[in-house]
Amino acid sequence: MVRKVLMMESRSDSRRMPSWQAAGTPLATLLLVCGAVMLPVRHARAAMNFCAAPALQTSERTNADPGVKALVANVGAHLNDPAHAVATLHTEGTLPHEGIYDQSIEAEKDLDLLRDAALAWRATSDDRYLKLVDRLLYAWVTTYQPSFNPIDETHFESLILAYDMTASALPVKTRNASMAFLTKLGNGYIAQIDAQPRPLTGTYRNNWQSHRVKLIAMAAFTLDNRKMINAAQRLFVEHIGDNIEPDGSTIDFKERDALHYVTYDLQPLVTAALAARRHNRNWLPEPATNDATLAAALNWLTPYALGTKTHEEFVHSDVPFDAKRREAGLPGYSGDWDPKNAAELFHLAARLDGRYAPIALRLAPTPPAWLAVCLPLPAR
Repeated sequence: MVRKVLMMESRSDSRRMPSWQAAGTPLATLLLVCGAVMLPVRHARAAMNFCAAPALQTSERTNADPGVKALVANVGAHLNDPAHAVATLHTEGTLPHEGIYDQSIEAEKDLDLLRDAALAWRATSDDRYLKLVDRLLYAWVTTYQPSFNPIDETHFESLILAYDMTASALPVKTRNASMAFLTKLGNGYIAQIDAQPRPLTGTYRNNWQSHRVKLIAMAAFTLDNRKMINAAQRLFVEHIGDNIEPDGSTIDFKERDALHYVTYDLQPLVTAALAARRHNRNWLPEPATNDATLAAALNWLTPYALGTKTHEEFVHSDVPFDAKRREAGLPGYSGDWDPKNAAELFHLAARLDGRYAPIALRLAPTPPAWLAVCLPLPAR
């Protein structure tokens, strides 16, 4: 029966996915699909399926990939951890030990644990991991009150991924509460942006807007909310034109004089584009009115990532907080930019376009554990 379902889903997915995804994957993906094949296909299609595995090769076996084992083992060590859900998070503009910075960082660990627990469940079909997702997810979506500060809330991408992977198997109470939370989050950000005068300026033009667009896109696609999806695409294209020049340089580089902020600006946009890709929307080459594209921005950063160009960070930044962090001795706020700081960005980008895979592998031989399990193969 499982084999029959796998074959049916493979045929269905091959119609919906780009050809490079339907071509087969390495051993890690079987674990991911085995946890999902028992879910109703009708419900699975309603979600974003950000981490959905493509068609399988018959030779693939379940316990072959060490990255899967490591992630599952790590989640297993936290099965009985209490939820650290809080009503408010705030790290933006503060240093360690200031305000609620430390408490927020500790609470945010739940969000990555949520994502990893969902991956562990998909990998093993072990209900212990699903129960952990259910417990943590329900605690957060019924406790946290969105502030619509995208820097404070950017880590909610992990919560969205956890819901996306488990929605069809969650208790109705948790699923309904999660849908209500994500609807509030996505629509709240859309309303916030649409209330601003055009052309957008300030934090509605820089990296803050990248994080807003990411959260809107991920919420929209996982809810399969057509109105929200259309808003996400509209705001994505608008932001590309506001933030990126036709040559690929970004407003954040101009304002902050730091590749740190170029990476921080582009990574949420790549994540948003990955969410859109699951619905057959290719945002990587999508041009804005000034002909700028996300691909051009990644190409602009590539020589720095490869080390053929170097850059001393934050020398001409006009933002006082940059100087404050440099004086506090935080790493990365003085001296030359370390290309390895773009490793996750390029590993994500490689899932959109395989041309970025050699850059990603040069920066880090393996992607972050969650991404290695979620999307094991670069695009072709």
